[in-house]
Amino acid sequence: MDIEFNKNEDHNRLLVAELRKRAAKVKLGGGKKKIEAQHKKGKLTARERIDYLIDKGSEFLEVGLFAGEGMYAEQGGCPSGGTVVGLGYVSGRQCVIVANDATVKAGAWFPITAKKNLRAQEIAMENRLPIIYLVDSAGVYLPMQDEIFPDKEHFGRQFRNNARMSSMGIVQVAAIMGSCVAGGAYLPIMSDEAMIVDKTGTIFLAGSYLVKAAIGEEIDNETLGGATTHSEISGVTDNKFPNDEACLDYIRDIFAKLGKPEDAGFNRQQPRPPKADPEEIYGLLPRDPVKPYDMRQIILRLIDNSDFQEYKALYGKTLICGTARIDGWAVGIVANQRQVVKNGKGEMQMGGVIYSDSADKAARFIMNCNQRKIPLVFLQDVTGFMIGSKAEHGGIIKDGAKMVNAMANSVVPKFTVIIGNSYGAGNYAMCGKAYDPRLIYAWPSARMAVMSGNSAAQTMLQIKVATMKAKGIEVSEEEKQKLLTEITERYNEQLSPYYAAARLWTDGIIDPLATRKVISMGIEAANQAPITERYNVGVIQT
Repeated sequence: MDIEFNKNEDHNRLLVAELRKRAAKVKLGGGKKKIEAQHKKGKLTARERIDYLIDKGSEFLEVGLFAGEGMYAEQGGCPSGGTVVGLGYVSGRQCVIVANDATVKAGAWFPITAKKNLRAQEIAMENRLPIIYLVDSAGVYLPMQDEIFPDKEHFGRQFRNNARMSSMGIVQVAAIMGSCVAGGAYLPIMSDEAMIVDKTGTIFLAGSYLVKAAIGEEIDNETLGGATTHSEISGVTDNKFPNDEACLDYIRDIFAKLGKPEDAGFNRQQPRPPKADPEEIYGLLPRDPVKPYDMRQIILRLIDNSDFQEYKALYGKTLICGTARIDGWAVGIVANQRQVVKNGKGEMQMGGVIYSDSADKAARFIMNCNQRKIPLVFLQDVTGFMIGSKAEHGGIIKDGAKMVNAMANSVVPKFTVIIGNSYGAGNYAMCGKAYDPRLIYAWPSARMAVMSGNSAAQTMLQIKVATMKAKGIEVSEEEKQKLLTEITERYNEQLSPYYAAARLWTDGIIDPLATRKVISMGIEAANQAPITERYNVGVIQT
């Protein structure tokens, strides 16, 4: 291995180490003291409940681990959005699990909590997966109620989704394992079956303090809405249990008796590991965000037996298209290729630019995968579509539209991994979040924005200087440099994969070596939702 490989490897391994460190901190939720307080009440934490519930030795794919990171400093933070969400296996059945984290503001709902819960329901609906709610929440975080209560994608949307999932035949099971207050009380009761844990679980539209304030009645919470009340008097809950473990055991028993899911028919053979060493990805991926590298070498370390059948290999070379298998599943891969191109000033590094011929190739390949019922995997490292007079005269807008149209109308499931750059219209064409990937994850090396930090900073500097000059203010070169530094630092912070993950623009950040697991579990989920739509690309200019 050469010195460049070793430097890349050190850089990328450090990024992964930082990822693990930050993940470990987030998983503590509200901290060790809050965890101890849960235990003193006889309650497991959200993560302990999930660990107990899922099959021993099985995988759990977390969604939204970094949700809310750095977003609510004035409120004391909201680690992981105050809820744990992911894909897991219960009695052998793949499902979505949502568990409120009562160590974070008593499980209260922040705006990002609502967004994360809706994302969990979206995954269940798209893939026809059963969903389990482990409820332990104080309800809406009142100081921010105006950002969570009335809008279409706010708190109430989850109850609409409850009803829609019920009509779709998607199994919903809920366990009330702590507080369940006000509007939040509807979620478990709109599920197919609702359990409650005795002495720790309560459910009511208004707690004892509000009842006294509103109607003058004095009553304690347990009598008002505890396990005995709702399992023996009101009939609101179906069964009560002495502790968390007994309740979770009952859910496992429910899932052990579920009927077999439908099958979308995606092709799978016996999984085989890559022939090329996946660990070498760390050394192959450049630490420089524009330096060229061979994306094929990354692909060979992600796919079964390193066996890749490339499509139109000699045409449209800034996009690599081809079929392969990942953990046995047949997939179609669309990946960006960074290049060095020559212009009038010599050589120029181009970070995954999409040209007309590349877009045309990708559109045809996406159509083929839909025709053959092959799930699509997008590996993003893209700075956008080519610009300039030659590209414009050649019809780059028309060809880019072809690709976006083919991708957006795809009926086979799409999965997106952001490896490096993800800028502007390139993010859209390569199936960014706005285009409904079933799952979208980023590597620690990812960067996401309208354009690169340097380009954005230069553009914003020009605008700012022009504005100041229009007001009669002259700007010295020293002041320009200071402004440029300030703008660049602010913009680079927003390029971070953690910034994107905090806002759920991605489902999370993963070690590159976890990519095969993410895609495999995603296709397994998608295979439980038969394709009912016919592929139709709509209007595409030729």
